[in-house]
Amino acid sequence: MWQKLSLRSRINLLLAVGLTLGLAINIARLVVEAAPRVRAEDQSVIRLAREFVETIVPSLNEAPDPDARLNQIASDLSRLRHVSITRQGDAATGEHPGNSDGERSPPAWFIALVHPETTTVSVPITIHGKPQSLLITSHPNDEVAEIWDGIVTQLAVGSALAIALFLVTMIVIGRALAPLQALSQTMANIEAGQYASRVEPGGAPELAVICTKLNHLAGALGEAVEDKRRLAERTVSLQDMERKEIARELHDEFGPYLFTLRAHAGALTRLSEDGRAPSADALRKHATAIMEQTNALQQFNRRILEKLRPVGLAELGLSEALGVLLRLWRESRPDVAIEANIACAPGEGGEVADLTIYRTVQEALTNAFRHADATSVSVTVEQAEGIHGSRGCALVRVSDNGRGLAPDHKSGFGLVGMRERILALGGTLNVISDNGGVTVEAVVPHGSHP
Repeated sequence: MWQKLSLRSRINLLLAVGLTLGLAINIARLVVEAAPRVRAEDQSVIRLAREFVETIVPSLNEAPDPDARLNQIASDLSRLRHVSITRQGDAATGEHPGNSDGERSPPAWFIALVHPETTTVSVPITIHGKPQSLLITSHPNDEVAEIWDGIVTQLAVGSALAIALFLVTMIVIGRALAPLQALSQTMANIEAGQYASRVEPGGAPELAVICTKLNHLAGALGEAVEDKRRLAERTVSLQDMERKEIARELHDEFGPYLFTLRAHAGALTRLSEDGRAPSADALRKHATAIMEQTNALQQFNRRILEKLRPVGLAELGLSEALGVLLRLWRESRPDVAIEANIACAPGEGGEVADLTIYRTVQEALTNAFRHADATSVSVTVEQAEGIHGSRGCALVRVSDNGRGLAPDHKSGFGLVGMRERILALGGTLNVISDNGGVTVEAVVPHGSHP
């Protein structure tokens, strides 16, 4: 049952139990202290009355009528609330002047608990040589009634104060915990995809901090979702652009080659249908043309395949594939010094990570040779354990000593595509430019093998 209660209900229940327990303990303390208090009052009253009687008795013998004087003194003392004095032999009355019907009488169980017996003390006196006795009887009912009235008053006042304190505390707690409902509703909205939802910070300082953090979290989630949407949109756009580029190259390159092959094949067909034996020169001419066109098609086919997927990456591994790429660049640009440090185990990063690393190096080198006018390029691929959480990573760095990027430079489609691809894998890509050239640095997390 306790687990089903809300936080507000738990606090209110604990507060009510605490106030009730405190009030009960205080009342119990008054009840426990009532008996010693009545006994002490009883003994004190009897002792004072006895000392008073012993003080005035010697002067009775000097009075004109000692008996009348004694009766008058006993009558006057009997008007006291807690004690009565009678001469031994006189009839004792069951009522005491201190008790009246208008006073509220405590319950019988309380009287029996506090003071179950009445105390009577006999004080011997001598009047004109005649021994007599005065009976001093205590009447604790008045004291018991006072104690009971105090307990009832304490119970009433304590209950009123406890109820008032409970209500005030309940209101304060309710206002302090009011943001919880708004927090719950905002969390539900965020879960439903409404990342623009915000909660007004309020209540206790701790809850206000939680509200502020939740608002920041909602904003961060909204930005992340928007970045994801833009990434997906950009990915689709890049795919379409790559398809268009490949289609254009196929149309512009394959078309003429195929047309030329078709023309030479047609010429060979006509030579065979002419009825005369074709000359060797004519056959050699068309065969040579067909071989040239076929070689051109093969080269174009390799270039297309290289764009779609590096040749030999899966068969040779990342290190060998990068070595082939760097060798081709050295052959095509012998005026540029290329330093390389490729330290990666074959297949360690996984096929997707290896392809991403290869494409990053390829794109960075292409930009360096086309736009930087660099005379020196450095390529580094090494392991970077622990940089990206518990997963192993590859650190890719391509630096050149070219002229750097202009202040208003915008990244081309190649680097944008690489950045989005690396971000999709959980890595990072940074382009750092200064007067000493450009450095492309990427952290590519290792993936699983296909």
